[in-house]
Amino acid sequence: MTMRPSRRAEGVRGQATVELAVVLPVVVLLLLAVLQAGSLVRDRLATVHAARVAARAVIVEPTPAAAAAALRAAGGRAADARVQLGGDQRSGGYATITVRLTPARVPIVGRAIGATVLTETLTVLVEGPS
Repeated sequence: MTMRPSRRAEGVRGQATVELAVVLPVVVLLLLAVLQAGSLVRDRLATVHAARVAARAVIVEPTPAAAAAALRAAGGRAADARVQLGGDQRSGGYATITVRLTPARVPIVGRAIGATVLTETLTVLVEGPS
């Protein structure tokens, strides 16, 4: 004699399966959104770090090449940043460093950030040769 589960027990298992099928996509989207937010914060910090690295290089040698080389040497996401140098780049002048970084995008939810570009601008006193 084999024991079969009651119809009620089968119904409960079926209900749990349907609930899981409804809730699982929502949970996955929430997890992806949290990953995207964390990635955006990381890239924002990388942008600030890249601007500081470039500013340190420009203080001594006020050229875009020196700033770009400093970013490459820093590695990580800072190496992917684009740097622009403006202002007075002569010794004793105030140079302006603008760093731009395109944030990483997580699949599916990354579209929400669109064409966002993170930007950080610093102004430093040039001490190096003119």
